[in-house]
Amino acid sequence: MSDTAILVNTAVAILAIVLLIVRFKLNPLIALVLGSCYLGLAAGLGVEGTIETAATGFGDVLAEIGLLIAFGVLMGSLLSDMGAIRRLVDGLLRTLGAQRLPHAMALTIATFLQSIFLDVLLVISAPLARAVAPRLGRYGTARMATALAIGLECGIVFTVPGVAALALAGLLGVSLGTYLVYGLIVVIPTVAISISIMSAVLTRGWWKPELDEQEPAGVTATAEAEPVTTSTTSAAGGSGHAGTGTAGSAADTADSADTDGAAGRPAEAADRPQPPLLLLFTPLIAALVLVASGAVTETLEWSNPVVAFLSTPMVALLIGLVGTCLIGRRFMGQPKVEEALESGLRQSGQILLLSGVGGSLAATIDAIGLGDILGQYLSAGSWAPLLVVWAIAAVLHIAVGSVTISAITAAGLLAPVASSLGLEPVLIALAAGAGSLFMVHLTSNTFWLLQSLMGQTTRGTLKTCSVGVSLASVVAMGPILALSLFL
Repeated sequence: MSDTAILVNTAVAILAIVLLIVRFKLNPLIALVLGSCYLGLAAGLGVEGTIETAATGFGDVLAEIGLLIAFGVLMGSLLSDMGAIRRLVDGLLRTLGAQRLPHAMALTIATFLQSIFLDVLLVISAPLARAVAPRLGRYGTARMATALAIGLECGIVFTVPGVAALALAGLLGVSLGTYLVYGLIVVIPTVAISISIMSAVLTRGWWKPELDEQEPAGVTATAEAEPVTTSTTSAAGGSGHAGTGTAGSAADTADSADTDGAAGRPAEAADRPQPPLLLLFTPLIAALVLVASGAVTETLEWSNPVVAFLSTPMVALLIGLVGTCLIGRRFMGQPKVEEALESGLRQSGQILLLSGVGGSLAATIDAIGLGDILGQYLSAGSWAPLLVVWAIAAVLHIAVGSVTISAITAAGLLAPVASSLGLEPVLIALAAGAGSLFMVHLTSNTFWLLQSLMGQTTRGTLKTCSVGVSLASVVAMGPILALSLFL
């Protein structure tokens, strides 16, 4: 088949995936599988070759990141049920004061809390942020809402074990230790700079509380008082976590936790002794340190069998999960630990499937030879390929409305091209992640959750969420392009 025919069929497949999700409200999982099958058949792989390629790609990706996603989500579910987020925000407020809280909260969410499911993390952290907002003055709501949006969305694509970060690393063959190190190099300045710029803009006349915030009567409204709807299916909805649904599902998650309003932790556990906050996060921090140590030893070309075993991402995250379970068992009791684990397993299911079908699409694209074709048009050793990667992911996100789906689809499209570009795969993964953040808008579940939980109008949410996260998408390319000069 000619190069032109392959390019045309690939474009048709991607367009069909977008239309099936957006126009016909088809589940993204089914849409990606149909797109992969069409592309394989149209490009001449045949029925048997298409099915075999898709199945192999699916299995390869799940073998690479399936357990990692599950372990990360399970750890996050346990931390959420133990009240770790509330206590961490309280500690940041006491230590740093209200004025520094937007930066501190966003950086903490973007770096240390990415094992916690996005909808759950948002539902728990937004009321805390809203309660603090009046202490920041007239523009407190704007600053805290912007910080939450940027911290949440940047974290899931740049920080291990964020689900989009795991998917990008797996699809592009990047070791998690490498992605963790370089992702932190990108996410920290991106979050800090973006929030500073947005704060300066919002507090100089762009934010108008009378128009951008709900009426005083609605200030105490919650997601229950104002039902949240999206213009896409629940499967495509979450801008952070595709397939995890609607604001209603997130509110249900918060309700199911049976929290007491004063303590923000399970009512049944109100009388239990509270563990030190550092102890709660020690297993997660230890797991991330072990993963990062693997990248460091690889860079230094130093080998030790014990370190090599412990720094393997699957082993490191398993150690973190076991440690978190033991702490939860001690301070919540075994029944509550089992409930948290069951909740985490339900949350991780469709993320695993979406990551797998992203691998199917990548394998099909590789099999038809698209990588060699695109490699002829993208010159290595320059910034242009990374900008093209960013643009592809950005267009997909604008069309689909989900950060995770657009990141996975972009990575699947670009994975076969990585070797021909002469660029480190980690740079391509990070650029795809940055592009997938561009223009979080009305089809995003995160958009509507932030509107309702932070007491914003749609106009206000377009400023804090859509503009704020889009700015972060652009700012992130600065450190990524800078890294390309050294890698």
